[in-house]
Amino acid sequence: MAGTGRIALITGAGTGVGKSAALALARDGFSIVLAGRRKEPLDAVAAAVTALGPKALAVPTDVADPAQVEALFARTLETFGRLDLLFNNAGRGTPATPMEDLPFEMWKAVVDINLTGTFLCTQQAIRIMKAQTPRGGRIINNGSISAHAPRPNSAAYTSTKHAITGLTKSTSLDGRKYDIACGQIDIGNAATEMTERMTKGVPQPNGTMMVEPRMDAAHVGSAVAYMASLPLDANVQFMTVMATNMPFVGRG
Repeated sequence: MAGTGRIALITGAGTGVGKSAALALARDGFSIVLAGRRKEPLDAVAAAVTALGPKALAVPTDVADPAQVEALFARTLETFGRLDLLFNNAGRGTPATPMEDLPFEMWKAVVDINLTGTFLCTQQAIRIMKAQTPRGGRIINNGSISAHAPRPNSAAYTSTKHAITGLTKSTSLDGRKYDIACGQIDIGNAATEMTERMTKGVPQPNGTMMVEPRMDAAHVGSAVAYMASLPLDANVQFMTVMATNMPFVGRG
């Protein structure tokens, strides 16, 4: 159901998975609102989107700040008049740190962006989607393989990604009456800045180090575009897209 005139908002849109999703959705006719903390990467992606034809709006935003999130969605509504898709993609991790040594400030920073930021954006999206005409929309959350199985010394990231699964289910349930669909994409080893360290070796549960295979982030963009292409009476509740040979199935 690719078409024109639909509006998508992507957080963490300046690089990696967010950039790939923005370009894939733009190819399907979505105009894109790009949110992220750094202006320069957002502007670069906005230029790439407009080169494909659709409109783009770059709004530097810290999703952990409720006031900035509110302003982001107000700007979206002011510019485009509606919102059809929210891709909650912004996220961060920590250096591998034993749980007992993880500073509170580091824990809080991950929770604020990965979980609270996703909640704040979801809340604003629901308010718009349930009030607009035609009513409804779709929310896609970036989970992770870590929403299923942890890596060593990743308590903050793993905890937030497990929590995203609960938020996805709650949003899916609570959004039904407003024609709002919600699904989750769990990504394994997309080739982005965040996973660059995997090319040099990362710790495994058995104490060894292993170079892990990665996949082109464009495949994630294609998967998000597929989820977004469905009519609102159909939903991909959970999708896992991963590097075929990464240690996930049977790992640990």
